[in-house]
Amino acid sequence: MKLLEQLCRIHAPSGNEKNLSEFLLNYIEQHKVQWKVQPTVISGEGFQDCILLIFGEPRTAIFAHMDSIGFTVRYGTQLVKIGGPSIMSGYKLVGEDSKGKIECTLESNEEEGDLHYDFHREIERGTELVFKCDFRETEETVQSCYMDNRLGVWSALKVAETLENGIIAFSCWEEHGGGSVAYLAKYIYENYGVKQAIVSDITWVTEGVQPGDGVVISMRDSLIPRRSYVQKIISIAKESGVAYQLEVEGAGGSDAKELQHSAYPWDWCFIGAPEDNVHTPDEIVHKKDIESMVALYEVLMQKL
Repeated sequence: MKLLEQLCRIHAPSGNEKNLSEFLLNYIEQHKVQWKVQPTVISGEGFQDCILLIFGEPRTAIFAHMDSIGFTVRYGTQLVKIGGPSIMSGYKLVGEDSKGKIECTLESNEEEGDLHYDFHREIERGTELVFKCDFRETEETVQSCYMDNRLGVWSALKVAETLENGIIAFSCWEEHGGGSVAYLAKYIYENYGVKQAIVSDITWVTEGVQPGDGVVISMRDSLIPRRSYVQKIISIAKESGVAYQLEVEGAGGSDAKELQHSAYPWDWCFIGAPEDNVHTPDEIVHKKDIESMVALYEVLMQKL
C-alpha cells in the first residue's frame, strides 16, 4: 500500500493535476520495464495533464481520474468548494502559496452557509486547499482522504503490470464537472477504433452494497449505460469467480458522463470498490474489495 499512500498525499485537486501527472509519468517510466508489455505513453501537447497508455492491440479502455475534491481560497478567509467535499468544522486543510506551506482549519457557518479557513495569516486568493492526509492501514481496511480516486488510479497501475492489449487513460477535472474525457475519447476512437470503456473509480457503501463483499459493478447511477454491455460484463464476472456486487443508484456520476454524451458510440460501465465516509478525510475501503477490483479488471481486459 506504499504506492497508494504516495498517491493519496499528492496535491492534485481538479484543475491542478500537474503534480500527480508528473508523478505518474515518472512512475511509469521507472516501472514499465517490469510490465508484461511496455506501453506507448502519450502525454504533453494536446493532452494537457492527461496521460494515455497504449498496450498491444487495444479493444477496451480504462478511464481513471486523477483529480480530487478540495477548496479554493476566495477573498479574505472565504473558501469555495472544488467538487463536492464533505463539510465539517475542524477538518484540517493543507496547501501552499508564495509565502510558504499552509496547514489550516476548515470553519463552516451552517446558518449562513459560508465556508472559511482559520490560519495565522491571510492566504493568497486562488490558493487550493485539500484535506490533510492521515493514511491508516489495518489487516482489513485502508483509510485516507482521496481514496476516490487515487485507489482507482492505483488499481489501473496494478492492471498495467500484466495488461497485454488495452488502453489506460488518466483523466482530469472529473470531480468538478469533467472536461478532459471528451477529447481523450475522441482521440482513442479515431486512432484505435476503441469504443468500450470501464470506469475505474470508487463508489459508495449503501444498504445494498457492503464492504468486504466484492468489487461493485454499477448497473446505473444518474446515467444509464447500454444494458447489453453491462450484461456482458456481469456474465464475465460470474464466470470468473471474482467476488462482485451489483449497484443500482439514481444519483452520482463519473467520467462516463462525457462518454455517454460523446458523438462516438462508446459503451461504458462503472466498476470500482465501495468506500464509506465519502468525500471526507476518512474515506475507508475494505482490502477484499481492492483485491477483487484488480482481479476483475484483469479478467475483463482479457475477455471484453
